[in-house]
Amino acid sequence: MADSTELQARQSIHVAGEWRHAVSGATRAILDPADAAPFALVAEGDEKDTDLAVEAARAAFDGGAGAWPRTPVAERAALLRRVADLLVRDREELGLLESRDAGKTAEEGRVDIDCVADAFRYFADLVAAEAPGRVVDAGSPDIHSVVVHEPVGVCALITPWNYPLLQASWKIAPALAAGNTFVVKPSEITPMTTIALIGLLAEAGLPAGVANIVTGPGHTVGARLAEHPDVDLVSFTGGLASGTKVARAAAPTVKKVALELGGKNPNVVFADACATEEGFDTAVDQALNAAFIHSGQVCSAGARLIVEESVRDRFVTELARRAERIRLGRGTAEGVECGPLVSEQHRAKVEEYVASALAEGAVLRCGGKRPQPSDVRPATGWFYEPTVLDHCHREMRVVREEVFGPVVTVETFRTEDEAVALANDTEYGLAGAVWTADAGRARRVAGRLRHGTVWINDFHPYLPQAEWGGFGKSGTGRELGPAGLAEYRETKHVYQNLAPKPVRWFTG
Repeated sequence: MADSTELQARQSIHVAGEWRHAVSGATRAILDPADAAPFALVAEGDEKDTDLAVEAARAAFDGGAGAWPRTPVAERAALLRRVADLLVRDREELGLLESRDAGKTAEEGRVDIDCVADAFRYFADLVAAEAPGRVVDAGSPDIHSVVVHEPVGVCALITPWNYPLLQASWKIAPALAAGNTFVVKPSEITPMTTIALIGLLAEAGLPAGVANIVTGPGHTVGARLAEHPDVDLVSFTGGLASGTKVARAAAPTVKKVALELGGKNPNVVFADACATEEGFDTAVDQALNAAFIHSGQVCSAGARLIVEESVRDRFVTELARRAERIRLGRGTAEGVECGPLVSEQHRAKVEEYVASALAEGAVLRCGGKRPQPSDVRPATGWFYEPTVLDHCHREMRVVREEVFGPVVTVETFRTEDEAVALANDTEYGLAGAVWTADAGRARRVAGRLRHGTVWINDFHPYLPQAEWGGFGKSGTGRELGPAGLAEYRETKHVYQNLAPKPVRWFTG
């Protein structure tokens, strides 16, 4: 693998229909987390590049009759469908790029591309089927009153490193469907597939200036987007601390803000779900998926296993046995089931959480260390073993804070009320799951959980037509579904008097 000095810097900033280097000429090496070697060199934008991108998006939004906001809905929907077709065409290439960029397995990368295409098709179908407005009965035949939905304007879209293209699509597809223009800032460490998507949008025929991308760090590009007076909406997905900074920066201009800030998600297992061998096997298998897909670097990961006391020992023993057998390695290698963590700094953070848990009394059932190198696991890669921490309690940092790694904590309960109390005892409220054979209990518990998504006898299904977002410190606003489209719109009431007459309020 060539080092960063041998790589040619690509023009990864796209403004007003043109690919560019950064104004400053700065670059950043993109590292493969499987071996820490650079495989691409991209432009490192800053505030100057951001201002140019916002200016281009503003001009594209404010243009004349042919501008994107005034393009007929059918044409906007057709473009989104063309993008979906291009994603399907490039599925293998994009899936492998996502794997190399973010460290996930190649199969996870391919599935991500399928989900991205689904999102573009969903929002195309949603806007194409809408009525043009809601007629309001004003009580007079001389009054025509209608409520319409219009695009917000220039959107700043700030996306995370764990699902680079999927999270970008959840913002870009509805933003375009609604008629907005945008500037997207992907994570500086995983920008490659978002760059590729901007290219596909141009290939599909999107007018210049509608879609702009600035690659660069959050403290410059992201901060400038959040505060920029010509940005009408900022949509951010990432950590709580960064999201708070985004909201604070956006406040003086009173722009619309949507935040998806992660979660600390409960996976509640009742004993009756494990009454049969098939039920037990399914619940354990899904607990593995909940905790360890993409090495736990998932905002909705089932990182808190809350299991009924009577089945706890058997369940945790089997969970740990299976976790130990997960095959770690480079995501593109045959037979690998789980890849590395995204960076050396992130692995150090996960290690610190595990160390603190053990110091606070947690019992290590498996994992808790870096694996031995192998032919698919370079010594320089940022790998960490799937880890099960037993006998955890609510005062532990590892239970309360988002680890975002391959770590699952185990708590136990005896009663339904206790299970609900444990599941809700978090500042977050993104997602959770309930496992039970009792349909009545399933509905009761799901109804009492303070989380934006609750799965019953399942974990991590994806439906673009269902809203996604959380309660509490998991953020504000929603992505996907009709509400995800509504985030990118303003509501306007148009009142037309067809027979105006004088109104004598004053005696002049």
